[in-house]
Amino acid sequence: MLILKNATLINFHPSAVTQDVDIVIDNNLITEVGKGISSKYKAGKVIDLKGKLVSPGIVCSHNHFYSMLSRGIMAKIKPSGDFISVLQNLWWRLDRALDEESLYYSGLTGALEAIKSGTTSVIDHNASPSFIKGSLNLLKKSFEEVGLRGILAYEVTDRNGEVGMMEGVDESVEFINQVNKEKKNNPSHHLVEAAFGGHAPFTLNDHVLKLISEKLEGTNKGIHFHVAEDQYDVSYSHHHFEKDIMQRLEDANLLNDKAILVHGVYLNDNDINIINVHDAFLVHNTRSNMNNSVGYMHKLNQVKNAALGTDGIGSNMFDEMKFAFFKNADAKGKISMDDVFKMLDNGNSILSRYFGAKFGRIEKGFAADLVIYDYNAPTPLLSENLQGHMIFGMESHDVETVIVNGKIVYENLAFPFDTEEIYAKSNVAAKKLWTKMDSL
Repeated sequence: MLILKNATLINFHPSAVTQDVDIVIDNNLITEVGKGISSKYKAGKVIDLKGKLVSPGIVCSHNHFYSMLSRGIMAKIKPSGDFISVLQNLWWRLDRALDEESLYYSGLTGALEAIKSGTTSVIDHNASPSFIKGSLNLLKKSFEEVGLRGILAYEVTDRNGEVGMMEGVDESVEFINQVNKEKKNNPSHHLVEAAFGGHAPFTLNDHVLKLISEKLEGTNKGIHFHVAEDQYDVSYSHHHFEKDIMQRLEDANLLNDKAILVHGVYLNDNDINIINVHDAFLVHNTRSNMNNSVGYMHKLNQVKNAALGTDGIGSNMFDEMKFAFFKNADAKGKISMDDVFKMLDNGNSILSRYFGAKFGRIEKGFAADLVIYDYNAPTPLLSENLQGHMIFGMESHDVETVIVNGKIVYENLAFPFDTEEIYAKSNVAAKKLWTKMDSL
């Protein structure tokens, strides 16, 4: 049993601040929350927070850990004047160059950085066409070694030919079956879930869409696809299939309340209506959209279940949340600060649907995924202004301690294991990866 005493409890949405609260954690769950209750229990560890902030864990609802070793990349990349050129000249060369070593250290360093920034869960989307079989289990290993919660998917695509496409489908099916078995046998220690990944509709033919739909049946999972990130995806769907993107996916019976759709910059009103009807999620990735110059999603206010992700630009959700708010203001968008916090909180809704547990509140019966902050507020911190403090003040460097599934995985700015060797080996793997990219 773990007890956090004298905490200032913050919940994101609806935003709330409660002072002088004790939080009792038993195994993987919060079992009681209240003032002065710690004396009722005999715990293995008691931490007196002396008023420090505690929040629910933060979720990155879309990421690509395989991009971790691209940071500061020194491979020879041709100038890329449009989004498809960026994919061809950078990302599709990078993913083809990934092998077991580079993917492992991508996952491991990605997990470390997520935890350090207060991100307790990452919904990841992997692409490693030269290392498909076993890739999701390798990433799962990196998540579990660090203590990060996650939902993993492999990027099925037809762009590398029929064989690569089928290997991606097989990897997805095998991993989903394995995860379902592990969850059944040991639900309280279940840290990693599975979705059925796909790149984007413009690299997914009707045959593979039908196949994914068939394989998904009875698994209790959903898809994790990019949609309409760039205008090209929309034009391709109209040109080759004479359909809107979401109509294609709906016709293939791929949409349910666990479907995770990503970007959606160029979705039309009917596309959004289809997403809403199926109670699916659309993940907004502000910094990635800005970096790739694909435009701004002006219809976020129409999406029932919008969430926030990074699309491979780290896992710092404080940065992503701030950019989501400021970019919306700059683009004269239609979402409010409260909407941004609802988007942040919706990551926990995705977790709840996949894990079959309660996430995102510090209340009895919720998963014990928590973040402790050393944040000195220069002005009163209240329920009414919490959002302002987080947008304009709090940063990831305020994260002091992180708890995932009831276990302390990062305490007083330190992991319970040495990370120097991990980063040293990651540097070596990155150099090999860049050299390999130049040969492709």
